[in-house]
Amino acid sequence: MIEALLPTDVSVGFASVLAIASFFTSALTAAFGIGGGVALLAIMATGMPVATVIPVHGVVQFGSNAGRAAVQRAHIDWVLTAWFCGGGLIGALVGAVTVTNLPDGPMKIAIAAFILFMVWGPKPRGLGSSNLAMAAGGALGGALTMFFGATGPFTAAFLRARGLDRLAQVATFSTCMSVQHVLKVVIFGMLGFAFADWIPLMAVMIATGFLGTLAGTAVLKRLPEKAFMIGLTLLLTAMALLLAWQGMQLIARHV
Repeated sequence: MIEALLPTDVSVGFASVLAIASFFTSALTAAFGIGGGVALLAIMATGMPVATVIPVHGVVQFGSNAGRAAVQRAHIDWVLTAWFCGGGLIGALVGAVTVTNLPDGPMKIAIAAFILFMVWGPKPRGLGSSNLAMAAGGALGGALTMFFGATGPFTAAFLRARGLDRLAQVATFSTCMSVQHVLKVVIFGMLGFAFADWIPLMAVMIATGFLGTLAGTAVLKRLPEKAFMIGLTLLLTAMALLLAWQGMQLIARHV
């Protein structure tokens, strides 16, 4: 009975793993503002057809981030969100045509370098207050999400430069990523991806992800500001280094 609700390429056991993973990865992002999307993408890639991972991940992450944004809506910075998402719309449209033709390895290394610079490097004057810079970041993130699927570290690093407190950081990040993911899903639908086959599994993952959001939000509210910023910095750094390592491996395979 359950097998009939799942795509032919996904077993009941792996579907259960994905539902549980959605809970814990959503809790991670709700608590620290980053990490869950990349972790879930990696888990999905171990047992799903490659061509299905990014579009299905987009739907699940839209549900997860939208739920998180709804729970934490009182802390959303709507001005930053509007600028970032306006740029994201342009970027997603451009990315659908061009970014998928760029080499994966060098792009991963470039993104890793940008994240490390945003976290550890000196900030260019105006980066923390320029709405145009936020729109540019949204455009680049919107384009990259068509290629990599999980661009949360990029978005989180960009928002971190604005000096938001921990609640505003997570709430605004979740709203921006919700819009970014829904744009990606719409474009994949226009390109002909068959989302209908994945609806039951995606619905379960969104539901467990929302429960994870509630658990993670409870942790976030109890975290001291300093502990949150240290955790966010370490997570961003670790993910940038992982991206750089993956990029170097991809380049080595083609040498």
